[in-house]
Amino acid sequence: MEKILDIFRMGGPVMIPLAGLALIGAIIFIERLLYLHKGQIRTIEFVSGIKTALKNRRLLEAITICDESFGPVPRIVKTALLNCEQPRDVMSQSVSVAAQNEFALIDRRVASMALIAKIAPLLGLMGTVIALLQVFYTMSKSGSYATVSEFTMYVYAALLSTAFGLLISIFGWLAYSFLNSRVRALAHDIDLSANEIMLFIIRGMPEHENLHLKGKEAK
Repeated sequence: MEKILDIFRMGGPVMIPLAGLALIGAIIFIERLLYLHKGQIRTIEFVSGIKTALKNRRLLEAITICDESFGPVPRIVKTALLNCEQPRDVMSQSVSVAAQNEFALIDRRVASMALIAKIAPLLGLMGTVIALLQVFYTMSKSGSYATVSEFTMYVYAALLSTAFGLLISIFGWLAYSFLNSRVRALAHDIDLSANEIMLFIIRGMPEHENLHLKGKEAK
């Protein structure tokens, strides 16, 4: 622990905001990861269960299933169910508005990871430049020559902030790519569930619809 603190002291004052960026990025990543993981459900099985309830004319049971499930997919399906007796355009518009709201929720703060990954190396580079300027200013004021070992130590300390900034940037881009892939997968589930339920309702809830759905799952 003492070695880590010594490295931070050698890196200069910019190491503090860099550590703050790293902490903020870690908090955002963990929060988004847990939220997206919790919202991921077996979409095909869920929609199939809703269709089974609707074919038996159990609308309340289908709505109850949505209420007992967590995530954007059950909420989208519930919106379609609550508007199933409305005209097709009204139901489609209601589901579209609900889907846009869900997209905003699942994509929230994910772009912050990319912003952190962009800012961190620039902040680290600024710390290095400031440290080098201080070194050359001190040497010019003292009028003495630094030995190779002393100058190497100064450069080493100055480069610590850049190295730390690059490290944060690498992990930031990896976290952003991972979260973005989860968001795209969840957005696909939202589109799939919304389209399947609306088409099922528009077609009059045909008895053979579940066979079609199982065929899609097999693919």
